[in-house]
Amino acid sequence: MDFVMNFINTYKDILLPVAIVGGMGLVFGALLGIASKIFAVKTDERIPKILEVLPGANCGGCGFAGCSAYAGAICNMGARTNMCPVGGDAVAKQIADIMGVEAEEDVKMIARVQCRGCFDNAKVKYIYDGAPDCRTAANLSGGPKMCNYGCLGLGSCAKVCKFGAIRIENGLAVIDPEKCVACGACARECPRGIIKVLPANSEYLVSCKSRNKGKFVKENCSAGCIGCGICAKTCPNGAIEFNNNIAVINPALCVNCGACAAKCPQKAIAHITD
Repeated sequence: MDFVMNFINTYKDILLPVAIVGGMGLVFGALLGIASKIFAVKTDERIPKILEVLPGANCGGCGFAGCSAYAGAICNMGARTNMCPVGGDAVAKQIADIMGVEAEEDVKMIARVQCRGCFDNAKVKYIYDGAPDCRTAANLSGGPKMCNYGCLGLGSCAKVCKFGAIRIENGLAVIDPEKCVACGACARECPRGIIKVLPANSEYLVSCKSRNKGKFVKENCSAGCIGCGICAKTCPNGAIEFNNNIAVINPALCVNCGACAAKCPQKAIAHITD
């Protein structure tokens, strides 16, 4: 007993601070434990279940940063269950089952190239020998083709496509409808904005985005829209209007009758048969 008292008296200047710090540690630890339980953010158990059925492509086609973000948005933000272009209807139904809601109908979409300016149709103003990148070429006097609105044909869209749905043929991007999942990556990458995601059941497409006057278009591209207006006058449903010298088909009004394509003198309206 005397030994213990002597030890305490000898080291009391050290033991007291240690005891105080240790006690404070216990108190703060207990408070943190209580706070972690009170303020804990509960993870929605449906999120990991949704992630299990999502394909994991992280393509961004749903409009969110990736599959995790989309799963969180479904549970926490009320995002639609059919926004995954890769999974399609099958995945949408599984997600709807997890959420306990009715499966939403989905309209199949496909990316389309609104240009037919291949090397056979479009004139070239210079031979490009730079980096195989469309943005780089576009910054060099508007690109190698005379038309400053058409496809540059250097394959930037094909490089960002995770599904191998795009190839370059004769200086023009070509989309394989069987492989396309309408994620929109190619449309976002194209510096010319000539790739558009459209309903797959739209059979006719104005394959031109040129805002140039008809005379210039006719001189430099044999397949470009010259803004003559014949298609709009021919359409029985008023599905075609003009914006900046270019015809635009409204897929919601188009009934795929083909009257516009039949009358187009430039054959700039393509009949998509895939």
